Amino acid sequence: MITTQAPSASPPRSAGDRRTIARFIPRPEVRERHAVLVHAPAGEMFAAAEAFDPMSIAAVRWIFAARARVLGASAPRRWAHGMAGEMETIGWGLLSLRPGRERVMGAVTRPWEPEPVFTPLPPERFAAFHPPGMVKIAWTIEAERLGPALTRLSTETRAVATDRESRRRFRGYWRRFGVGIVLIRWLLLRAIRRRAEQAARRGEAIWKSK
Repeated sequence: MITTQAPSASPPRSAGDRRTIARFIPRPEVRERHAVLVHAPAGEMFAAAEAFDPMSIAAVRWIFAARARVLGASAPRRWAHGMAGEMETIGWGLLSLRPGRERVMGAVTRPWEPEPVFTPLPPERFAAFHPPGMVKIAWTIEAERLGPALTRLSTETRAVATDRESRRRFRGYWRRFGVGIVLIRWLLLRAIRRRAEQAARRGEAIWKSK
């Protein structure tokens, strides 16, 4: 499932939205949710997702390289610390964690800059933080147990600009790069599922499989 909401000035919020990420960005201007079913235990899938290197996917490297060429940024590199560790390394902060089930991370940034700086915020300050000229972004990794060896692995990303000018610039950025961002999520989940199910067939531990 992929749900994408285009940027708007006052996007609606569902009355039934009880996801953890909604505590931090209740009224997103961009919201994407992607999920796949994987025949593997939830705890192992969560560990595999956190440790996965998106740059191991050739198409993802190409998308990052294309953005770098367009904006004049540095060439992309491999993520030595896995997805969760690398995001913390570049400035994303932990907003919520249910071990083995869900991680929510967030930062404020200016994504239209060639080399955006990501600044973490404490969870208790994130929702109310509203200085001009910035975009708040939060994202999740979730592993929902549907059975002993069946998991719904999902990710959600939400973003909201803090003023009119940053909203205008963010809209322009999204028009240029939004398709690539959505494609990265789609490729990521399917690559993790493929690796996990291959490891299961070989009787290997999922999170150690390369």
